[in-house]
Amino acid sequence: METKNQTFNVLGQLATLRRYALSLVRNPDDAEDLVHDALVRAYERRSSFRSEASIRSWLLSIVHNTHIDRLRQKRAASRRENAAAETAEMTLPPQQDHSLRLKQVQQAFFDLPEEQRAALHLVAIEELSYQQAADTLGIPVGTLMSRISRARARLRTFEDGAPADRIPHLKIVGGHGDDQP
Repeated sequence: METKNQTFNVLGQLATLRRYALSLVRNPDDAEDLVHDALVRAYERRSSFRSEASIRSWLLSIVHNTHIDRLRQKRAASRRENAAAETAEMTLPPQQDHSLRLKQVQQAFFDLPEEQRAALHLVAIEELSYQQAADTLGIPVGTLMSRISRARARLRTFEDGAPADRIPHLKIVGGHGDDQP
């Protein structure tokens, strides 16, 4: 009498699974990916396999269902991309002065020091909380807040029209000035 482990021989079915996957996707690399994903599903659901059933049929149905799921995911992604493209086509292109201004603001953002730019991006663009952004960057929340404050100050200075070389830098407070011995 065979035990469940002997009946659950996936390796003996690999050639069949690969052939079937290749007939479904018509690309050897995609077929290998499909078989891999199907085998992961089979392993995760091995408790649902009945020892009296055919392992071959069970695995082929998992390959088939995995293929159908992938097709659905691709179609859904395609629909989202098409909807986004239609929305983008309905918007008017910005006027030249707006386009130029956007480029200038973008350049000012990219000119920020990397740690300030990363902190500001996570909070202002990705909309992470200060705590989430600090955890992402592996820094204390106070350090994150300081970086964001300095980044915003630099961008405000840019917005006020000050040249880049006139952006204020940190000053040492309480130290001896150059005029004192």
